[in-house]
Amino acid sequence: MKIALMHYHLKPGGVATVLKQQAAAISESGEVLVITGQPPDSSFPFDTAHIPGLGYDGEGVDKMDEPRQVARAVETTIFSKWKNGCDVLHVHNPTLKKNRNFLAILKQLQKKGLKLFLQIHDFAEDGRPQVYFDEAYPADCHYGVINSRDEEILRWAGLKKKGLHRIFNTIQFLDLKNRLPQEEPLVLYPIRAIRRKNIGEAILLSLFFKGREALYITLPPNSPADINSYRRWKDFVKRADLKVVFEAGLSEDFPNLVRSAKFMITTSITEGFGFCFLEPWTADKLLWGRKLPDICRDFETSGITLDHLYENLRVPLAWLGRDIVYEKWAKGVMMSGRHFGLHLDKGKILEAFGQITKDQVIDFGLLDEAFQEKIIARVLSGKKDKQALIQLNPYLIHPGKISNQKAVIERNHQAITKAYNRRTYQTTLMKIYAQVMTEPVRHRIDKRALLNRFFDLKTFSLLKWGSNAV
Repeated sequence: MKIALMHYHLKPGGVATVLKQQAAAISESGEVLVITGQPPDSSFPFDTAHIPGLGYDGEGVDKMDEPRQVARAVETTIFSKWKNGCDVLHVHNPTLKKNRNFLAILKQLQKKGLKLFLQIHDFAEDGRPQVYFDEAYPADCHYGVINSRDEEILRWAGLKKKGLHRIFNTIQFLDLKNRLPQEEPLVLYPIRAIRRKNIGEAILLSLFFKGREALYITLPPNSPADINSYRRWKDFVKRADLKVVFEAGLSEDFPNLVRSAKFMITTSITEGFGFCFLEPWTADKLLWGRKLPDICRDFETSGITLDHLYENLRVPLAWLGRDIVYEKWAKGVMMSGRHFGLHLDKGKILEAFGQITKDQVIDFGLLDEAFQEKIIARVLSGKKDKQALIQLNPYLIHPGKISNQKAVIERNHQAITKAYNRRTYQTTLMKIYAQVMTEPVRHRIDKRALLNRFFDLKTFSLLKWGSNAV
């Protein structure tokens, strides 16, 4: 089997990790070529080809390159590798408008007879209007998703079962042998600090740590869209003299940080696959923090226990002012709707706000950085407000503690080993490729139906959908 993998870049991150895992799985029984718009920052252990016209807009992409030219370059590259071409062209995250010509390039390749498998990790419709394509997504080709939620949404939006494939990622177990722990007690949030990781909530949780552990956040953001928020939190932590260490992963050995951690946390408000819910257990560490039910249900079906995580962190609306919050929230809804060409009824907006502020509280994860700062400042100002949050969220009494911790860690470790191992992943991947090669499909994505499923006012978060000009 001859498989070409294609993506905008190979920068370190989630998709690049998946690409490397897929290339390794393919190479065990077939041949692989990785085509990328930017050369990898470090050595990539598989055959790669660099075609600048596939890269991000503004990062070396020649605007004079027409989609036909780029498609021709891709085709030439593939046929230079294999005389008869590839069996499948497997493309990652094609529906994000990181390159304005990308869909047109794919449609040209489809016309040339290449069999496309388009794997979606993230949806522009899920709070990312700045990378939303107005044009139709490629039709009559196979699509892949990384969780059951996305599979259900795409079925709802028009894709047929035989042309839509779910492929869970495989998990790389963390090796902590021969590692020296840090002297300072710490709690680890092992992420790149982008807005949707909800950094403010992690900082808020740190105020309740019982052992005075420092919160360690591993990496800074890459995207300019997240820089303002990140700098704001760094400045806030410095002014408040909090025990939070940013960019710990740049100066410390990551396995050492994991081994040193008393436990690990997640406060993310949106995930694609959800590595954060699995990786800590592979290092025999407890995970504590926010649960995303739509993402976690796949893991729980596989036998992983996550019922100790919380689904919301309630804060009093009166601390911020109901009218002030509504004005900003409603404005965010209207602005986001306009980005996608949605016309929203003000009555429905008001009704939805009433639902998310029932009992005069609101989930901390629905607030932007400015509101989150005010909440944290109140908790810092005195014991009364801190106790008020504990009364609303009793799990804050004992952060990172559960009654049967050792048994849960062992059970989750075993469940992950069984469900997300490399052999199972390889078998699934090869089965999908065989279907793409032999089973043509006629279907298309209804983009409005897709958007309507993601643009849910009952879960609308200013942190996720709101302006990044914080």
